[in-house]
Amino acid sequence: MIWEAPDYLWPEGKRAAACFSVDVDALSPYLWQTREGVSNRLAAVEHRQYGMRRGLARMVDMLDRLGLRGSFFVPGVVAEENPDLLPGLVARGHEIALHGYFHEIVADITDAQFTEALERAIALFEAQTGQRPAGFRSPAWEMTPHMLAELKRLGLWDSSLMGHDLPYRIDGVTEVPVRWDNDDAIFFKFLGPGDRAPRSHLEIGETWKSEAAAQVADGGLFMLTVHDWISGRAARVAMLEELWRGLAERGDVWIAPCGEIAAHHDTQAGMEVQTAPIRAVSERQRR
Repeated sequence: MIWEAPDYLWPEGKRAAACFSVDVDALSPYLWQTREGVSNRLAAVEHRQYGMRRGLARMVDMLDRLGLRGSFFVPGVVAEENPDLLPGLVARGHEIALHGYFHEIVADITDAQFTEALERAIALFEAQTGQRPAGFRSPAWEMTPHMLAELKRLGLWDSSLMGHDLPYRIDGVTEVPVRWDNDDAIFFKFLGPGDRAPRSHLEIGETWKSEAAAQVADGGLFMLTVHDWISGRAARVAMLEELWRGLAERGDVWIAPCGEIAAHHDTQAGMEVQTAPIRAVSERQRR
């Protein structure tokens, strides 16, 4: 049986929705990767530092020019080392949400360590802004049933999975889905010899325009994810501004932060799924 979602009702009679999201990773993935011994090499560190020094401000200025609000997913350590970051984003009308503490990779931590990092990040956000964060995005976009259960326990929505191109609920958690091909890292991330050469921002800009147009025509959600240190370069921000200006000028697209999209979905009926049990290949071969 093929499951078909009903026609989705967006607010104000809009045809579709779109969300501009930023994973403000800064130096956090490097700190996690070198947690057992920091390297004395500077190239990757300085590359990532660019985001907090210039790239992020350039992207926020772009959103201000367009009158749009974005969703900024911030690891706890980035907020800790940049104490003006979260209050500054809130003051400019943007949404802040959780993204781990040290950008912990799911495969490297236990369930208990995930819970400790999540609760520690929530406490830091509350201390710096006076507000409790409402949403979460997993570093590297991986989730486990335990993680979903913890998000449900704490009343958080999620934006880490790719099971639909509309918001849905999985194990009782509202999911605002992402997509790897709408993420800048797979096209532009380059940290040195051995990495694949970056793609042209002109090419990817046209690709994303096509994707956005298709999602709008289908009545879905166009979720774009960029990173402070990757897409904060001037030419890439110019490309992003052209893309989002076009969406804003259409008039039939609801452009909103993830949390507002999640809250809207909570008023809709249906679209509830459960995590499927996964059996090993060897077990299936024995059937």
